[in-house]
Amino acid sequence: MAGFRFRRRGAGPQDHHDSDSSVTQTDTQYTEHGQNYSKVAVKQATKTRRNAIIFACFCYLMTLVFLIVVEVGNTPGSGPRQNIYFFKLDLADIIAQSLPQGLILTNSIARTLGLHDFYQVGLWNFCEGYLDEGITYCSQPQAMYWFNPVQILLSELFAGASIALPSEVNNILDILQIASHVMFGCFLAALCLSFVLIIASPIVLRSRLWSGVLSVFAFLNSLLIIVGSAVGTAMGLIAQYALSSQPELNVKCELGITMYVLMWIAAGFSVLAFFVHAGMCCCCTSRRDIRTGRRNIVGAGRKEGAAGGGGVAHDYTERGGATNGRSEGVVDEEKTHGYSLPKFTKMRRKPTVRS
Repeated sequence: MAGFRFRRRGAGPQDHHDSDSSVTQTDTQYTEHGQNYSKVAVKQATKTRRNAIIFACFCYLMTLVFLIVVEVGNTPGSGPRQNIYFFKLDLADIIAQSLPQGLILTNSIARTLGLHDFYQVGLWNFCEGYLDEGITYCSQPQAMYWFNPVQILLSELFAGASIALPSEVNNILDILQIASHVMFGCFLAALCLSFVLIIASPIVLRSRLWSGVLSVFAFLNSLLIIVGSAVGTAMGLIAQYALSSQPELNVKCELGITMYVLMWIAAGFSVLAFFVHAGMCCCCTSRRDIRTGRRNIVGAGRKEGAAGGGGVAHDYTERGGATNGRSEGVVDEEKTHGYSLPKFTKMRRKPTVRS
């Protein structure tokens, strides 16, 4: 190679590795088979799984929001929550069996007897009011609350007054109590579990095993909401049938459609989240799949045993995508790492001056 001199244009691969060894080590993930991929390649390979996790978290968030609305429905206060209830008992035109002497008829028969025009039932309490004034009173929220219409109405009747209630009401009191307790427990447990699943879902990115674990809790979460919604729906239908079974008594009962819509929307989102977690048990590449070699990153340009690189492989690409006969996996240094490969340039040798 006489007459030629080696000249470097920019830093070489070894110098670049020495100066940026910390960056190279943090940007590379190794597998158990000696292969290694850049974090960018791993992130791209697990993109589908990451998007599925984001969608599952969104479903859990929606479930949590709708459950909170169900929980606060019909509680003391003003606003839309007063229109969220399971069923509403209308006694404005109820038939009185007896009236006390000297009783003067007011706006409605119920008000004349000391009752309210309507009673609406929520998860924590009940509210009562008049048709021309709206809700005037709500009981204090109570855990495991259940609505006992017979006890409440008898406690508000004026002395000497009596009303006729459908005979089926006494038969559904036990059903109302059991259903209210089951529904309260299911919704409260599902609300807490949905919050935990939002926080725990990102761990599913690591391996399919975590997907299996969380899918069990996701199934339990959806089961709780479905059971609570089904029990609440059945309770409302039974109450409506029993309280309205004798139309001649002028006792009416209407369902709170808003409450049931919110419950079943929460159930739908929880079921979607469960299917996403169950699907990730067998689909979508996880980080552990790449680490163990179960899934290979196609086109990631991995290179094993890079010489002089301290065990760290570099990724290379040629300009225009052609290899031009170079070894597979080698790429343009200038494009990837910001430096160029060594080049040979012809140099003129300086004459030697002899003394």
